[in-house]
Amino acid sequence: MAILSFQEIKDMIFMTLVVGFIFTKLLERARMRHQSHNNYDPLKQHNSFDLELFKKAMIIAAPAIIFHEFGHKFVAMAFGASATFHAAYIWLGFGALLAAMNTGIIFFVPAYVSISTAILTPLQMSLVAFAGPAVNAIIWGFSAYMLKSGKVKKKHYAIWYLTKQINMFLFAFNLIPIPGFDGFHVFRGLLQAFGG
Repeated sequence: MAILSFQEIKDMIFMTLVVGFIFTKLLERARMRHQSHNNYDPLKQHNSFDLELFKKAMIIAAPAIIFHEFGHKFVAMAFGASATFHAAYIWLGFGALLAAMNTGIIFFVPAYVSISTAILTPLQMSLVAFAGPAVNAIIWGFSAYMLKSGKVKKKHYAIWYLTKQINMFLFAFNLIPIPGFDGFHVFRGLLQAFGG
């Protein structure tokens, strides 16, 4: 059995491009807020697409999401479950629409992993749910270390800083213990496993 199917690879590429677009629009809005009013040209800003910013947005956002989902996928597979990565097409479309409208709102689910949970124990399911945020915590910690170490070149500082921030957010946000979030599955699995 292949680790990744052709469809999963296509979904990852599609998700990366859409997430890159969404975060490019957010980074453009942030950049425009910080420009001086004397240099601001709204026609120039809105009529051109910044390819370099798009590449940076993909580098910052897509790995945080993909590795998060890989955490779920590969831990589930380690427990013998089948797990498949999917782009969340409708949510990505919703996020892209909000970005294209320059709302400044970022609310969407870019991807998910479908898992055959029938063979998993509650503790295993809890570990699978925690694996995604755990990956974000590792990336957050590594980014923070790199920034503190002084090893990051000035031209790459913003990428490392935003990588740290997005992974910190994904870690904390996903562990909120409400239905639909990883945190809910983590705590439910722990309660079922140890709650008697």
